[in-house]
Amino acid sequence: MKYSRRRLSAVLGLTAALVVAPAATTSTAATSATDSTYVVLYRQGSSTADASQAIAAAGGTVVANYAEIGVIVARSANTGFANTVKKSSKVDGVSATSGFGIRNEPAAADEAAVEAVQATWGDTLSGLQWDMVQINVPQAHEVTGGSGSVVVGDIDTGLDFTHPDLAPNYDAARSADCSSGAPAPLLPGNDANGHGTHTAGTIAAAANGSGIVGVAPNVKIAGIKSSNDDGFFFPEMVICSFMWAAKNGIDVTNNSYFADPWLFNCKNDPDQRAIWEAERRAIRYAQSNGVLVVASQGNDSTDLSHPTVDVISPDFPPGSEQEREITNACSVVPVEVPGVVGVTATGNLRLKSFYSSYGISTADVTAPGGDSRLQLTAAAPNGRVLSTYPAANPCARQVIDPGTGAKYCYLQGTSMAGPHAAGVAALLASVRDGSSGQLASRLQQATNPLACPDTSIYADFPQNSGAPQTCQGGPAHNSFYGSGEVDALKAVS
Repeated sequence: MKYSRRRLSAVLGLTAALVVAPAATTSTAATSATDSTYVVLYRQGSSTADASQAIAAAGGTVVANYAEIGVIVARSANTGFANTVKKSSKVDGVSATSGFGIRNEPAAADEAAVEAVQATWGDTLSGLQWDMVQINVPQAHEVTGGSGSVVVGDIDTGLDFTHPDLAPNYDAARSADCSSGAPAPLLPGNDANGHGTHTAGTIAAAANGSGIVGVAPNVKIAGIKSSNDDGFFFPEMVICSFMWAAKNGIDVTNNSYFADPWLFNCKNDPDQRAIWEAERRAIRYAQSNGVLVVASQGNDSTDLSHPTVDVISPDFPPGSEQEREITNACSVVPVEVPGVVGVTATGNLRLKSFYSSYGISTADVTAPGGDSRLQLTAAAPNGRVLSTYPAANPCARQVIDPGTGAKYCYLQGTSMAGPHAAGVAALLASVRDGSSGQLASRLQQATNPLACPDTSIYADFPQNSGAPQTCQGGPAHNSFYGSGEVDALKAVS
């Protein structure tokens, strides 16, 4: 399984509540269809104050100037733009970001019919939420559903903030559309894929009597759109998203994607290194401003701590991917950035999902993401996770709430696991103050340890290299589950 991405569709007028932060200077200059987007990485300590003039002299325009981290997002139709800008002694690297991409998280094929069942907890469709029962969310809600002063930023394909399960908790002032590389208002109809709306529901769907209930139904949810309409998370979008989160009071971010254009970013390659470093700077800046970053491991059944081959980069335009040998000099963003909480996926039998990537150095916790191949049960007959979905978006396994007519969709992936962990982190932040590092540590403690399973069950799902999946470590910490499966009740007790 590979990560997929999402899209955007900007409609109607501006949202007055959103303000572009002054530190990200933006350009309103129009660009042509032949323009390319570039990330310009300045050397540490170098000022970007003269970037507009330097970029203009090279035949480009500045989209955003993130002076705090020494990163410029620029546009240019000049094919010699990168070579010209690189000549500056202030510039450490320049990388074009357009024309490549790795998609967010496609769901595995599953033809099981969707059948509504009697609700046994919470809202009308809560009887379908095996995932919440598995991590003790109903019991946690007897203590607290979270605080309205806590804000989770869902860095994803967008957010249908009109959905009746999301509208009550939507924070418009802290939401943004970063698909251009500079923050803009998040408009209605922005989630043309549905992935972001799905992850947001798992985090913070309201306990309002209808539909589902999120892990933290009383916290605020901010949509931070970090992909284009075709579902690709390009570097300028990811950088913009973390800078926005850092400056706008976001407590936790959920990141269910790999940052394009390469699945594994190899720092010994000059083009990849500039992107890798620019994104790392943005993430570090967010962390230094109190943001806990939670990230999904991916759906390649691969040991990220011992990578040997990348077979899907770059995946846009179609047919561009090349099989290449890689080492630990290559890493996945954001999950392998220091301080990021990496999340693997489990199914309803509390086994690692067949598709979930893992790693002794990258897996911090695990959470329900679904498993339609190895873990079908009476509670999870199709193995997948149910959550909110835009009404206009197609879903092969949909459920319509009988009262509101709102749409819900079954999906699986580490993209579904990440928001469970982010929701538990939001509960933790609701009951106790602390730095992002302290919150990360508490999240890893609010778990139930799981020992390595018999890995022969994964024989039909080898790594990209063809090697079998193997689990390393003991119950206290291993490559499949990290410190264990998150437990919402432990978080609030």
